[in-house]
Amino acid sequence: MANYFECNTCGRPFKEGQGIILTLAGKKLFFHSKGCAYKFFKEVLELSDKDCIDDGVEEVLKKYEEVIETKRKKAEKKI
Repeated sequence: MANYFECNTCGRPFKEGQGIILTLAGKKLFFHSKGCAYKFFKEVLELSDKDCIDDGVEEVLKKYEEVIETKRKKAEKKI
């Protein structure tokens, strides 16, 4: 028998092996789809204190800027 989980955002049940299951801040979070996960985390970010997430946003932005730059360099034609 498969374990069933309930989506924290919409309440929809889903089987183990499907959906998104995360442990964050000591709590297990269950989402049946990426749309529900996006909706949940968007609201968490909107409600979070700006000072609390500034460093994290900067760090992640820097990381992805480096990834994009690396991809651009690889895509350049070499003569």
